[in-house]
This record gives sequence, C-alpha cells and structure tokens, in this order.
Amino acid sequence: MNGKATTTRTRLDRGRNALGPALELVHTGRAPTRAVLTAELGVTRATAGAVAAELEALGLIRVDSNPGAAAGSQGRPSHRLAVDEKGPVALAAQVHADGFRAALVGLGGTIVATAPGCVTVSADPAQVLGAVVDAGAALLEESGRRCVGAGLAAPSAVAEPEGTALNPLHLAWPAGAPVREIFAERVRAAGIAGPAFTGNDVNLAALAEHRHGAGRGARDLLCVATGHRGVGGALVLDGRLHTGSSGLALEVGHLTVNPEGRPCHCGSRGCLDVETDPLAFLTAAGRAPGPEVSLLQQSRDLLRKSPDDPGVRVAVGELIDRLGLGLAGLVNILNPDRIILGGLHRELLDADPERLRAVVADRSLWGRSGGVPILPCTLDHNSLVGAAELAWQPVLDDPLAALGRESV
Repeated sequence: MNGKATTTRTRLDRGRNALGPALELVHTGRAPTRAVLTAELGVTRATAGAVAAELEALGLIRVDSNPGAAAGSQGRPSHRLAVDEKGPVALAAQVHADGFRAALVGLGGTIVATAPGCVTVSADPAQVLGAVVDAGAALLEESGRRCVGAGLAAPSAVAEPEGTALNPLHLAWPAGAPVREIFAERVRAAGIAGPAFTGNDVNLAALAEHRHGAGRGARDLLCVATGHRGVGGALVLDGRLHTGSSGLALEVGHLTVNPEGRPCHCGSRGCLDVETDPLAFLTAAGRAPGPEVSLLQQSRDLLRKSPDDPGVRVAVGELIDRLGLGLAGLVNILNPDRIILGGLHRELLDADPERLRAVVADRSLWGRSGGVPILPCTLDHNSLVGAAELAWQPVLDDPLAALGRESV
C-alpha cells in the first residue's frame, strides 16, 4: 500500500472511530457546532467535517453550513449541528401501577409521538407487554419512520443477566417474570426492527436526565423519585448507570425512615417506599384516594389547588421530613455531586425547597460544608426517554454497524 493510500485509510479509520463519540456529543447537545465538535474530539477540522458529513448521510444529524453570525461576532461562523428531526426513532414503552404508555423517541431525547396510556394493567405480563408493543407498532406505522430498536421501562428491579423483574410490588405480576424475554418476543412478533432492551424505570429516568435534563454535567448523580406507587433510586457515575453486580443496586425505597411507620411490602416498616409516595401523601392529608385518575395526579392536583389547606401543609411537612432523612443517609454513603427528584418528590421540593434542603443538611455529615444541590427533574416522561436511550445506545456506539452501512 502506497503512502497516499495509507494516509487515506488511516483517516477513514479515525473518522469511523469518531462517529459514535461525535453522534453522542450532538445527541446530548454538547456539540452545537462543528468547531466545538472538532475541539471535543481532538481531531482536525477536516476529519470533524468528514465525520459530520457521514452522520448527515446516515440521516442522523443535520449540518447547517450557512448559519447566521451572532451579533458582535467576528469571522465566519462555524457550521451548526443538530439532530435530524425527521431521522430514525426508537420505540419506548413504560409500564407502571396505573397503566402503560408507548412513544417514539428520536435523537436528542425528543418525543416524536405517544400513544394514549392504558389505565389498567393485567396480572399477565405477556398480555400487558403485547398491548404496549402493539400501541408502539401502530405509532411506527403511522409515522413511517425507521426504528433502531425498542426499550422498556419496568417498575421493578431487573436482574442481570436474566432480565427478570424481581419485585414488581405494585403490579400483580409474579416475582421473577422474564420481562426482557417477553418484551423482545413481542417486539419481534410485531415486525419491529432492531434489538430490544429492558431496565428499571427510575434507572432509565436518571439516565435520560443525565443526558438531556437536570443531571447534565453531573459526575456522580443521584436520582430519587416516586411516580405512581413506591419510591425508586438510581446513581449515574461518570456517565454510566451504576446497577451493581446483578442489576439490583440503589433499591432506596426500602431505606427505613420511620421505624414505627407504615408496613411495607418488603416486610419491614416505615420504608421510603410507603412513607413518601403519592398514597402516603393523600393519606397524610386526610384524603381518600379515588379511582378517577392516578394517585400521582390526585396528589399533584391537591398540591396545586389546595396548597394552604391545613391537612395538605401537614402532609407536605411530614413527607419532606421523611424524604430528607432518606436523602441524608444516601448522601453520607454515596457522596453525590447532585441530587435530582422526580414525580411527587419534585412537587414536594417545589412546595418547600428550603425545608427539604435544611433536613438533608442537618442530617448529613457533609451538609453544613456547602450541601449537595437538590434539583427537580426537568424532562416530561423521563422514563420513556431513558428506555429509548437503551435502544439508541448501539447506534451511539457504532452508527455504521447499527444502521447496516459500510464506511465510505
């Protein structure tokens, strides 16, 4: 091979190796221009241009070669980069105690379309997962978009490598249900292309928030959330989910925060799971939950419409104190650089942010030396977005291989 051919081959190999990292930079909004992409990748401008052009040819990003110059700027503005809003999508599915939902999610964490959520969940996981996949398949057919794969957010710890739901406590599903296998089978049966993945819903919410929401820029991110029933937690370390040796890490819902408190499904008492979820809030506020809408929505409505009601104020204070105690224990153990709260916990933070931060600071070893930022989650349907992130990951790792294209 002559010198010119060797140089060309080397440039192509370097460019191919940079495709995944480049796509992730655009996907997460960290490379809005070709100049930033060049700097982040540590390559020449020519290589960055070739990489951007290849990603555009794959239908993944758009390159604007004639952007308008910012006011007061000098010189020619750099080409702007953005995800292609008409590009491929991932099928995302979520199941929780009050129903399920399917969505199509593009690069950048953008929800393209959603199917109306079902409000009842059968005791048969195969029936439920079949229904949610069928809803997603209908969305795909209507959209006409290419699908890169599918991801499922499950309200349970998902054991690795089996992909079984060990504790779907708030569903009538049997413990150890093979949800990953069932979901993958339903995806294949529906004729949906690409691999299928399954993960815990709060883990996936944390992943989505780290890439696209309130967790961006955090190194050690702790997420605690309560959605429809129960409490979950997740930890993102250096950009990757920490799931432990078998996928079962961060079961924070079963931290005891009130030894004389409510009985928990796990057999203990006073766990975060039953002391700080929507049912606990409604009970503490003296409200009987109704069947019309989800417990989470009932709690949100009560907070919004009756913030000065004495019972509501008592419930807010009680849950904040319990939540703060649990967060303080987690801070002592994990030393995160940021905490984000989702679901009802986000509403509690908004209701009295100073009280929650004060409880955490008072009970944590390092609280008085500056404290840990506590922020609300910012993404709508973050578990759905996180489920899509699972399906997008092979494309982020190697776009050419995942999309079945050869390097040029």
